Parts: sequence; C-alpha cells; structure tokens
Amino acid sequence: MASVSLPDSSDGLAPDPWRQQPVGVVGLGLIGGSLGLDLQRLGIGVRGLVHRATTAERARQRGLATEVSTDPAVLAPCGLVVLALPLDQLLDPDPGLLAALPPQAVITDVGSVKEPVLERWRALHPRFVASHPMAGNAEAGVEAGVVGLFRQRPWVATPEAGTDLEALGVVRNLAELVGARWLTCPAGDHDQAVAMISHLPVLLGAALLRAADSGVAPPKLVRQLASSGFADTTRVGGGNPQLGSLMARCNRDALLAALAAYRQQLGELEDLLQRGDWAALQRQLEGCHQLRPQFVGPSPPAETGSS
Repeated sequence: MASVSLPDSSDGLAPDPWRQQPVGVVGLGLIGGSLGLDLQRLGIGVRGLVHRATTAERARQRGLATEVSTDPAVLAPCGLVVLALPLDQLLDPDPGLLAALPPQAVITDVGSVKEPVLERWRALHPRFVASHPMAGNAEAGVEAGVVGLFRQRPWVATPEAGTDLEALGVVRNLAELVGARWLTCPAGDHDQAVAMISHLPVLLGAALLRAADSGVAPPKLVRQLASSGFADTTRVGGGNPQLGSLMARCNRDALLAALAAYRQQLGELEDLLQRGDWAALQRQLEGCHQLRPQFVGPSPPAETGSS
C-alpha cells in the first residue's frame, strides 16, 4: 500500500472551520458517548444519531449530545461525522444512513479492524478516513460514555493513496482536541498489531475464565480468592461478547497468527516448568519484567460524565 505523508496541523491542511458546524456522532455507546461529552466541553455542538427511541431519551438525559435523534436527517448540518458503530454495521451500513451523510462532510469511523472497513467505504464517500481510537473499558451502551476517555490514548488513522488529505487533517484535529496521541500506519499493519495487543487478549481472558471454571481447582474457592490480578487479566475476556466475536470474525487471519505466536511462547514456558529449569524460568520472567514498560505506560483515569 502506498504511504501517505501526514501534513502538520499548522500547514493549512487541518482547517478549523469544521468546528463551527456540529459534529455528527452515529452511535452513542462508550466511544460515541465519550466523544460527545468531550466535544461539548470544548464548546462544539454534537448531533447524535441512535437506533432506538429509548436510547435517544437516555442519551438526552445523560447529555451525550446537543441534539439526539433516531432520524438520520439530524446529520444534515454536520461538517464531520463519526461512525461509532459496531463492525457489522460498518461493513453493511444502513441505506438511510448513507443517504443522509452530507456529501462535503468528513466521515470517519472508530472500528478496531481497518482493512475490511476501508474496502467497504472507500467507494461510499469521497471524504472517508479510516481511524481507530485505542481507548475503552469494560462498559458498553448508552450508560458507558465518560469524559476524558481518549486522553493520552493512541488514535490511529490508516490513510491510503486516495485518502483526502484535508479530511485526514480534520480527523487529526479531532483526535488532538480530545487529548489523543495521533499516528498513522497502513491498514494491514494496524490489523496485525491490534490482533496481538487487543484482540488476542480477549480470547486469552476468555480462556482463563473458562479454565478457572473447569474444576481443575475448587470452583467455589477460586471465586472467593479471585482478586485484582485475575480481574485485570480477564477484563476484556469477560467484556462485550458481540464486540469480541465481531473483532475475531473481521480480523481472523491476523488473530490466528497472533494465537500461534502466543501458543509458541506458552509452550516454551510449559517446557521449562516440566523440566524444572527454574533458573531459565526466572531469566524469562526477568526479561518480561524489563519488556513490559515498553508496551504499557501509565494513563490518567477518565472522569465520570453526567448521569
């Protein structure tokens, strides 16, 4: 894939006029709701589009958007529209939504898999930019949105040769406004990376939960003793089942490769355990102790939004 050089936000390709128009957010779950809260704190109007009237009412009560509707026409005045939708809805978008997207607006998504989304959307809207904010927690739905979710978290875009550079600059401007760390990469590289550091942990956490419930250890005692380490390790595995299944389905090949790499590492540790090679095991763990800070740094906690 041809690389695309990203312009600096100061070179005129990341214009501010979009801020004078409302931002459309399609879907007001964790990502969409959090984005709506952040943008309103910055004085930017937000038009939220949701599927159900009950969701719209609760979103209004929580103040997730300036205006919330189930009618796609709510997006008409928007200069930027963020598709905070599940992957299946991104890959099979509602015709009514497509018809309502303003032709001159910048459109971006927040999906965790990029190649299939790009393949679907590059012909659907001329100003589409594929992107993915790497932020989240175990919550989902209209109750999940919080202030500050994106602060100091990566927001990655995957531009290609035909990507509108002005639109790319607008999405960068959005990401930086809500405190995210902006970066770009090819879509395939993104999907391989998130398979390893985001999608694989979902399956590993699920496997650990299943193992803990298998009866190898006393089930009641396991539940009574489970503490922060178990909670941290299984958080994503016990999260939104639909989201986990969609990620696996849409990023299958990269996830299989990540599983194979993990299985190899697990096998090597198992071999050390079987041989009782404690010195080698300690060296492996010391290496991991040194390695972890390269992947996981401190991040500030998100503030709670209005409810």
